[in-house]
Amino acid sequence: MSAAAEPAAPAIRPRLARGCRMRWDEARQSWIVLAPERVILLDEIAHEIVRRCDGASTIAEITADLAKTFEAEPGEVAADVDRLIADLLAKRIMAP
Repeated sequence: MSAAAEPAAPAIRPRLARGCRMRWDEARQSWIVLAPERVILLDEIAHEIVRRCDGASTIAEITADLAKTFEAEPGEVAADVDRLIADLLAKRIMAP
């Protein structure tokens, strides 16, 4: 991920950008995001974040849901969510 990506605003409602989609890849035995001329491999944490980016939930709601689901500290979850979403927004794989 890019260290230069600015944190995303907690009120935006991220979703995969047009032309991008997430799917299970049998060959890699992993979730991936297919984007124009790119394939992004998702680890378990990235998959849990991206699958919640439906355009309806805010970043704050996604963070709260993940913290509750995995019984984790909201601050730690927020850092992971912000970093991933900011990176995907910068790469235009995700849209606000």
